[in-house]
Amino acid sequence: MPIESLFSAAGALAMAGWLALLVAPRQRWANWWIGGLAVPAALSVLYVVLLAIHAPGASGGFGSLAEVAELFATPGLLLAGWVHYLAFDLFIGAWICRRGAAEGLNPWLVRLCLPPTFLAGPAGLLLFLAVRTVTGARR
Repeated sequence: MPIESLFSAAGALAMAGWLALLVAPRQRWANWWIGGLAVPAALSVLYVVLLAIHAPGASGGFGSLAEVAELFATPGLLLAGWVHYLAFDLFIGAWICRRGAAEGLNPWLVRLCLPPTFLAGPAGLLLFLAVRTVTGARR
């Protein structure tokens, strides 16, 4: 399958997981089975396959920013990096939903944290942690 098609398919799959979380952040089928397990696992399989195909013999590495840039100059490894983001950000979004429900947070406040988690994972996580602190969510 062409790289662009895999990119589109991975994005659509991730969006399905995010949609489930937005629609039903407190429901186990959404925050565990779809957003927390099935979709991140499927994306993780794609990630491993991309690495297995494109990493052998690729130039670059993780020792410097220049090496990382060289590594990601390989389109298949760039896609693997993107899929990594998709899988982990969704996994964190599902965790946010589960923690929010367990701690009695208003589901609308939890939903408020999901778009920044999708767009800029650590920023959304930071927002969620701030919301928990400000609201004094029960633990």
